[in-house]
This record gives sequence, structure tokens and C-alpha cells, in this order.
Amino acid sequence: MAYVAAPGYQPFYNPAIPFRTPIHGGLRAGMSVYVQGTIPNNITRFAVNFTCGQHDGADVACHFNPRFDGKDKVVFNSMIGGSWGSEEKKKDSFPFRKGKSFELAFMINSSSFEITVNGSSFYKFKHRMPLERVNSLQVSGDVSVQALTIAGGGGGGGMAAAPMPAPSFPHPGGPMAPMFPNQGGVMPLPVYPAGNLPVMGGPVYNPPIPYYGTIQGGMSPRKTVIIRGFIPEGAERFHINFKAGSSNDVALHFNPRLTENSVVRNSRLGGSWGQEERQLSYNPFRPGQYFDISLRCGMDRFTVFVNGQQFCDFAHRYSMLQMIDRIEIEGNVVISLIQF
Repeated sequence: MAYVAAPGYQPFYNPAIPFRTPIHGGLRAGMSVYVQGTIPNNITRFAVNFTCGQHDGADVACHFNPRFDGKDKVVFNSMIGGSWGSEEKKKDSFPFRKGKSFELAFMINSSSFEITVNGSSFYKFKHRMPLERVNSLQVSGDVSVQALTIAGGGGGGGMAAAPMPAPSFPHPGGPMAPMFPNQGGVMPLPVYPAGNLPVMGGPVYNPPIPYYGTIQGGMSPRKTVIIRGFIPEGAERFHINFKAGSSNDVALHFNPRLTENSVVRNSRLGGSWGQEERQLSYNPFRPGQYFDISLRCGMDRFTVFVNGQQFCDFAHRYSMLQMIDRIEIEGNVVISLIQF
């Protein structure tokens, strides 16, 4: 089965740089943008721009520009009518290191872009133009990007987004292994006919673990759950359970076990665990790595994609899909985003 991104979720894997994309539905408060990449050893600078169009010379609402020039700093600015504004510079606590991986997160609120790097709050860049003008994203310069994700955009649900505390990812300790193998170029954004896919609710940012959430209306065919996170060094295992709250039955137990190099899938019905499923064609879960899980509910099975690649199917053992209305995440994992 081909990967189809959920509505309101725009993922791109291993995009060629320079890269630009429309932000479907435009930029709004409550949205977030994640950039996971690696800093090459020969870097001089790179930039992430939130723009008012994809054409050259478009106004820039937020220019994020790390510069590696011996006086390492990050420059923030905007460009309106072809003229750059006053630069804002942050020189202390420069978070980027040559040869190292990073995760950059932009949380959009009504007054500013709130920026975190590797889980630490970094800077707030106040809006200099109305958010509704911003409709595109660009990345340029000397940087390698493994994944770029726009969350909470057009096509998503009408629920208000939860508050957005800074995530708590540990700083990655070294160069990042390829997270998204065989994913050259960008993931094309599908078109969703009206009413064709269930509406998604607002995202939950940086929930504490263990996490216990409610899936409004329960699961249903073609409903998708998105989970983004990070596996810390030394992690042994974590699990994601999809449960029926009324009976406590576990319709799907998804359990990466890092010390065993396995991912166990199972169910627990009537208090008894069923037959484990362990077969793998590849295992994307490693300590020190980020991941992006997309779980889609079908008529007869769950299909799980990890980092844009189909990972496994799990045939339904619990047939009352709408009764599956709870999600639990426990174990050695840090979660930055859940959307369902």
C-alpha cells in the first residue's frame, strides 16, 4: 500500500535542497513545523524561510538563518516589499554542531514563532506581518534534511490545538544514521475529496509519558493516527496501545523492543494476550533516532507506516472499531506530536 499522508499533515522525506512547498490552507496559530537534519562539516550557513508565496522575491515573514563564520550565530529577520527589516541576532548557546544531527521545531502562536532546537527553547520571533499572508516554506543553504513536517495545516480538524510546551528531546550525541532510507525527493501531497477521509482533531504537542488519551468517536475505516517522537540513548522498549475503554481490551499493542531488535504486535482480549506477530522486513527503531509513525485503520486491518515506508499490517482481532477510543503510550520514549 502506498503511503498517503493524513489530512492536515504534510511530511517530506529527504527533500533536495533548495526546497520549497506551499503550506496548504496557509499558516495559522496552533500549527507546527519540524525540520530534522544533519549539519555537514563544510557548512557556512543555511536558512528556513516562511514566505508569502513561492516565487523569488516573495515577502518573508520569518527568516531563520544559522551562520557558521567563526562568530557562530543565528540571524532572524523579515523581508517586506523587497526590503529586509532589522536583524535580530542570537549569539549565545549556538545549538548547531558540524557533523551532528538536529531537530528544529517552529511552534506558531498568535504573537510569534516559538523556536526550539534539540528540545530546548531557543528564541521567540515576534510576527511582523499578519499570519494569514504566510502560505509557503523554503529551506536553502548547506544542510542535509532527512524529514520536514508541517502539522496542523489545511484539511485538519476544527479542534483548537493544545498548548505547546517545549519538547524534551535529549541532544542527539552524534551523526544521524539515515532515518528514511530509499525515500529520495519529497513525498507528494495527496488530494482529499470532500468527505473522503475522517476529520482529524487538533494535535497534542509534547505530552508527558506515560500518555493516556481519548480518540473522539473511536477508530473508523480510513482514520489515521500520527505519532512523532525520539528514542533516547539507553532505551529498552516502549509501547503504543489502542484500547477499548469500555472493556479495557487492547485492539493493537505496538511494542518496539530495542534490546531485542524486534517490534512486537499483539492484542489482549478478555484479559488474555493473543499470538505475537514479530516478522519484519526492516527495523527503523534505534536509540538516538527520531521516528514518524502513521497508523491507518482499514476495514480489516491496521496498516502502520514508519518514516513514510510501509512497516506492517495487523489484521483486526477486535471488530468493533468505534469502541477503540483510547490510546496509551508508555516506556522509554519522548513524544513531540500526536494527532488523531
